Amino acid sequence: MAKAAPKNQANTTTQNGYTVLARRYRPGGFSDLIGQEAISQVLTNAIKHNRVAHAYLFTGARGVGKTSAARILAKALNCEKGPSTSPCGTCSICNAIATGEDVDVLEIDGASNRGIDEVREIRNNVQYRPSRSRFKIYIIDEVHMLTGPAFNALLKTLEEPPAHVKFIFATTEVQKIPITILSRCQRFDFSSIGTKQIAAHLQEITSKEGLEAEPDAIELIARRAGGSMRDAQSLLDQALSFSNGKITRDEVHRLIGAVDENHIMDLAEAILKGESAKVLELMDQTNSKGLQMGELVEQMISFWRDLMVFVSSNQIPPDASIATSQHDRFKNMARAIPLDTVLAGLDVLSLTKMRLKATHQPRIMVEFGLIRLSRLANLIPVQQILQQLQSGGIPTVGQTPNQQQAASPEGLKKKLINESGGIILPQSEQPEVRLSSENIPSIWPQVIELTGPMLGNELKKAGTPAISGPNALVIEFSRQYNQALEYCSDPARILRIQNALGKITGQSWVVRVASKVVTNPEELVEETPAVVEPVVSKPKVNPKDAAEKEPLVQRALEIFNAQIVRVDVGFGVPPPESKVIEDEDNEKA
Repeated sequence: MAKAAPKNQANTTTQNGYTVLARRYRPGGFSDLIGQEAISQVLTNAIKHNRVAHAYLFTGARGVGKTSAARILAKALNCEKGPSTSPCGTCSICNAIATGEDVDVLEIDGASNRGIDEVREIRNNVQYRPSRSRFKIYIIDEVHMLTGPAFNALLKTLEEPPAHVKFIFATTEVQKIPITILSRCQRFDFSSIGTKQIAAHLQEITSKEGLEAEPDAIELIARRAGGSMRDAQSLLDQALSFSNGKITRDEVHRLIGAVDENHIMDLAEAILKGESAKVLELMDQTNSKGLQMGELVEQMISFWRDLMVFVSSNQIPPDASIATSQHDRFKNMARAIPLDTVLAGLDVLSLTKMRLKATHQPRIMVEFGLIRLSRLANLIPVQQILQQLQSGGIPTVGQTPNQQQAASPEGLKKKLINESGGIILPQSEQPEVRLSSENIPSIWPQVIELTGPMLGNELKKAGTPAISGPNALVIEFSRQYNQALEYCSDPARILRIQNALGKITGQSWVVRVASKVVTNPEELVEETPAVVEPVVSKPKVNPKDAAEKEPLVQRALEIFNAQIVRVDVGFGVPPPESKVIEDEDNEKA
């Protein structure tokens, strides 16, 4: 963007009214482009050595100078005193290009002229020579908005245009442009402009406007612009209208709705110290000023990003969101926090930002996120937890290393001796017990008892485990206890077994649960055969005699003066009820 107002630009006011700063201080030459020195050098050399390509693609964020560079290149090629790397800016052609009114330099909005018909018109007109200039130049802004058919219609003309035609494309979303178009252009990526460069240029504009501005106010505007010179000039224009001759930091804060840096520092300091009550008090102050919660979260994310960079590199980033006057305080805060806590804080803030989009109570979401942030110092790294578990200790939350040492068995023992004046002697430490094939049958039941009733009952099905190596046991289950094998294989239950072994033996153990390997084919037979009760032989009874003893049969014989001729098999055994019902249903059917 511009270092100074170009010679051909309008004054502060025109016949139609006020001209904004972004237009009045638009760059007029390659030397006026701020933050794009490499691109300026390439284009300047191309003009010097007559190596100007037929198609250029300028890509980058908004307000970094893409369209301005396209106009400067057009003036350099068509200036009456050119081609020149320094167009005069005073001839009729330069003036017409600067105002977008030149007949041979056509600026086209890709968003509103995106169809195939508009591209066909361009393709039909490129054959005609320019009216008064050397080249007919097409500047298509936001070229990524063209449709697919429009891009296809442009391919052949873009690859082999007439010698008097140049194309300059500008876009903020280069990923949307087909590769067939990209391969036919020389691509230049415009980078974001540094905060210091923007601040220096804004200070220069303020001086030329005859106004004053606090350095912190200018720096705040520059940071807020996010690398866009146009955004910075627009904010400065607003600040100039808002102020009474001097731009102050407080006025800029009220203008853009941002939270004061001192307030952000106070909030961050309370969070890092774990002072939850202070965090809520500062949040009340933020809310009473009517500041947006989303803006607060954005500033906190930027602050935590600066913490991450400083903790990682011991340097404040050049584009830091911290005022220069706060650097010493920031360094003291950053040196007291580990990198893992900073990274976890960025996760919390990012999640809070996402939640704000789906809530009608932003303050609650922000307070919830910041309170969580203030508790991060109490978290224990996973590696530390694993080390304490392996050593048989219990992870302690929210304690300093000295407090953790005091809470350890050794620390408690020392405390007991000191408080008792040496009268109460601590018990001697439990001696280590070496497991062997001789003593493990007597020790293993104690281990089972310590593991609890449910796990212990399942372990009993495996019998006595085998020693497979130094401080290593294998618990083997037979095939008939596959369910118990699966139950005991859970990592949490294995850890319980290992802890129980450690308490009894005074050593750390590695326990493995496995299925019992069968080495003898005879062992394939069920190890615990089912118990079959002996069948007691009953004396054989004549069916006819049994029928005659039935009271109902005897009554029938008396009434009908009858005798038994035949007894069918199954007499006296009633069929199941379901079978009877089924037969009755069949008969009804």
